[in-house]
Amino acid sequence: MPTDVFIKNPREYMKLATETMRNTIPEKRTDKASPLVGAVIVTPDGRVEKACRGEYSEGDHAEYTLLERKLSSVDLRGAVLFCTLEPCAPDSRSAGKQGCAERIVNRRISKVWVGIEDPDPLVDSKGFKYLQDNGILVEMFDRDFQDEIRRINKEFISGAEERASNYYNEQVLDDSSDLEQPLLNATLDDFSTEEVEAFIAKVNEFSFAYKSDEFLRVFSQFGFLKKSDTGIHPTGLGILLFSNYPQVFFPQAVIRATYRSAGRKEDIETFSGSLPKQAKESLAWFRRVIGRQINRSSAERRDIYDYPDDVIRECINNALAHRSWDIENASIYLEISDDAIVIRSPGGPVKPIGMDKMKNLIAPFLSKNPKITYVFEKLRLAEVRGLGFETIRSLPTLHDLPLPVVTFDNPYLNFTFSRAYGNKSNGQILSKSESRGLDYIRLNSPITRKAYEDALGLITKTAGRHLARFVELGLVAKIGEGPATFYEITNKETSGQSSRPDV
Repeated sequence: MPTDVFIKNPREYMKLATETMRNTIPEKRTDKASPLVGAVIVTPDGRVEKACRGEYSEGDHAEYTLLERKLSSVDLRGAVLFCTLEPCAPDSRSAGKQGCAERIVNRRISKVWVGIEDPDPLVDSKGFKYLQDNGILVEMFDRDFQDEIRRINKEFISGAEERASNYYNEQVLDDSSDLEQPLLNATLDDFSTEEVEAFIAKVNEFSFAYKSDEFLRVFSQFGFLKKSDTGIHPTGLGILLFSNYPQVFFPQAVIRATYRSAGRKEDIETFSGSLPKQAKESLAWFRRVIGRQINRSSAERRDIYDYPDDVIRECINNALAHRSWDIENASIYLEISDDAIVIRSPGGPVKPIGMDKMKNLIAPFLSKNPKITYVFEKLRLAEVRGLGFETIRSLPTLHDLPLPVVTFDNPYLNFTFSRAYGNKSNGQILSKSESRGLDYIRLNSPITRKAYEDALGLITKTAGRHLARFVELGLVAKIGEGPATFYEITNKETSGQSSRPDV
């Protein structure tokens, strides 16, 4: 049974935490912006308490105020916490101060809903990991609340991301992942001079030469190099990012691409080399096989591809940056047909992101491989934090194309992009206009019937028929009665497409 079965409407407490966040008492400091944070706790017996950052004392974290100042003597076993910012991780605070994630574990809270990740390099994803390693369920706020939290904390987030950019050049990292272990049969000669120098040139803070002492120091701090008894060796991370032949060490580190089209010869390619090289070459291949037109409507000639290449670029790069590397013999697949484009990446979504948020394209940015993500961002191969899904979510509004269907077929996370509304793929069950309507609900849930009717330009009867069909199929839930009725997307999988005529 779910640990938060007594929570009937989580959005109620997301809203309360976000409202409480606004009451944060600012700290009197000039070196960096502090976040606005709100926290709400709900106990199994129905008690609700809230706190904001700095409520009692300047700089006190909202979770600390709530758990240790307001509820120090209350039994919180089984309670559910809602906090707008990822709780700080162990060792992320000054000496002697306990992290909020530790306090949550010690109080035996059963589940934590989190608004957004904390991009500060001392916390980033470590708070999530500590909670989950100690058996606490973690889930993220809905996207509309995340957007509001990010907007209000824009100055803090900008400063934290800048600190993250500088972090690796200032700190020795001890929390190495498996990819950051030295490959004892690899040497610096396995690095590509071209790949390394391209990265150095893109990072403003770097001014050292390849193979210099400063290079060795910084790349060791990044986890790209590591010292052993036999000298300094590239790590798995370094080889993946900067070697011409990482497949010697990671045979699964390739993209296998296939293009099949009626009346045209099949095109099959395998992209190897460093991850940045794979990103560039697979996108170039996509642009070649997908076809293009030339737009001369302005003074500057512009290529228009038959499917928006920025969407596929983002999906390929995310697959490379966020895949699981511990699944042997599992490569990334890029498959193109006349009806659909499918990208398969090994490994499910990173916890605490569930498949429901992936399917509805409202997942926040959390990386399985944050240093790969960092390098991709510096090389301008990936969008900055949090923007990737926005590119994909723009398909219906900017291109009149369906949102992708997201599924997990162990061990692959699959993104299936239909190349037009109404294509006959993936067991479609809806008409073209219904498919457009379902995409609208996916992007704007929850909605009213009137909002649906106006957005789709439908008469009342047709809008009602669409919504009733969505509810019948279990794709949309009807909440409330009368004027207070609204509709929200469920987690049932569907492509939203159909072979039957439009309505």
